[in-house]
Amino acid sequence: MSAIEFAGEVDGWSQSGGPFDPVLLTAHDEAETFPAEACAALDRWGLPDYYVPNRFGGRLTRLDEVHALLRTVAARDLTVAVAHGKTFLGSASVWTAGDGQAATALARHIMAGEAVAWGLTEPGGGSDLLAGELTATRRGSGWSLSGRKWPVNNATRGRFVCVLARTDPAGGPRGFSVFLVDKQAAAPGTVRYLPKMPTHGIRSADISGVEFLDARVPADALVGTLGGGLELVLKALQLTRVGCVALSLGAGDHALRIARRFLGERRLHGRRFSELPHARTVAGRSVARLLLAETVAYAAARSAHEVPEELSAVSAITKALVPTLIQGQLRLVGELLGARGFLTGVEGYGGFAKIERDHQIVGIFDGSTWVNRSALASGLPVLRPGRRPAAPTGVPVHEWLREDHEPAALDPLRLGVMARDNSVLSSLGDLVARLGAAPQDGAGRMAARLLDAYGELSEHISGLRPVAGPPPTAVMRLAERYEWCHAGAAALALWAANPQHHDRDWWRDGLGLRGCLALVLEGLGAQPPEATATFDELGSLLLGDAGDRVSLLGTPVEVSA
Repeated sequence: MSAIEFAGEVDGWSQSGGPFDPVLLTAHDEAETFPAEACAALDRWGLPDYYVPNRFGGRLTRLDEVHALLRTVAARDLTVAVAHGKTFLGSASVWTAGDGQAATALARHIMAGEAVAWGLTEPGGGSDLLAGELTATRRGSGWSLSGRKWPVNNATRGRFVCVLARTDPAGGPRGFSVFLVDKQAAAPGTVRYLPKMPTHGIRSADISGVEFLDARVPADALVGTLGGGLELVLKALQLTRVGCVALSLGAGDHALRIARRFLGERRLHGRRFSELPHARTVAGRSVARLLLAETVAYAAARSAHEVPEELSAVSAITKALVPTLIQGQLRLVGELLGARGFLTGVEGYGGFAKIERDHQIVGIFDGSTWVNRSALASGLPVLRPGRRPAAPTGVPVHEWLREDHEPAALDPLRLGVMARDNSVLSSLGDLVARLGAAPQDGAGRMAARLLDAYGELSEHISGLRPVAGPPPTAVMRLAERYEWCHAGAAALALWAANPQHHDRDWWRDGLGLRGCLALVLEGLGAQPPEATATFDELGSLLLGDAGDRVSLLGTPVEVSA
């Protein structure tokens, strides 16, 4: 089974009267009712199996598989992907803790179609996990939970919810623990649901909350170690942040399908809209954003297997950058569509406004862009080049990004809370040198400028030292530049790793690579002279046969049967 075949299944469900029928999903969106039919179809197909690691009986062996499947669902309807994929996020703490007995028990429920929510935030607390006031107090051999978690995706519909609870009244980094609560097992009257919240996007999703009123849970509801909740959550977030960005990629796919159709149909001033250079350039820029987002996401998914010790930094970069790239892409597509981007009843284009609304939530999931950038900024003093020589890993990045490379087994126990290296960015000099040996039109010049920019950034970072509290604005700006440099290095690494694709559509003459590097240099404040022509080429290619599938990943991802 390949992701393409799964896409065929979803396309079949999207026919009139099917569970993914756009008319049905639009009606759910307008009525703010849960897309139960679509989620049930995904359950029957067996998607929940891919949320469960294979060592616990599921089919999750590679994060790029989960990515491909969630991206496919999101490319049809982002709300359904959010509503269904939440179980992967909700269960991540249990997989990361690695308790075989608890994980195996939860796995059975998930594969039977039971949803799992993740309760981290509380009213008034925002993203400050240390401000959590929901308490867990010992009662006999078990625990009593009291307090609220809000807002929570699937808080009402999910049978299980993983909650971060204060187990030490003084709080602090060792004052919180994670509990897996089976709400069906709770005594009557001890679990109360908070009302569904009206939302700007993903209106159909169950965004609500849950309140525990002296709710008793057994001792084995504790996930991981007592007092180890914050560290466990921080590690689980590294996996979920990588998973989240598949939602952005799907939204980007969906938007480009609409843009391609519009460019092919629309006539203006007596000629096709696509013949206008500005329209092609805007379309090409939106293609480049998707290709760069895909590259960063793919590198992160592989990093989770190959260099999990670095994932705290890589996942923060990915979660900060990918939704931002796609939100910018949606703005560009909206510019192309004009009024059609705002009208909901226009056949073929009416869904764009929903994509744009729905996608805004992705930037907030599992830490906003600011939260992730702040986490990266705090770690920059440790990541500064030259602080310690990069220990040679077993396999260089341009090898483990090879499409036919079999990733190392996913091992959450290797995750850390503070990365001390970034193998992708540390390889930039080598990757630029490799490109120099096989120069592509314009790519070599842009890569050289990227290397210069990274050298300049490194000088600034070398002067940083760890400080307590929120990073200053100047350091946040350095973190943003670091993200762009990482993205450029990932694009070069993907190119170096897959020469077998260099004669394919989006790769030919280094076109996709040039588009990615042009965006990266613009993000770094440069104005590469090659940018406009490159985006024009990408826009033209979107209108051809290659436009059916905008991706640098040459082979449809195979998923475990």
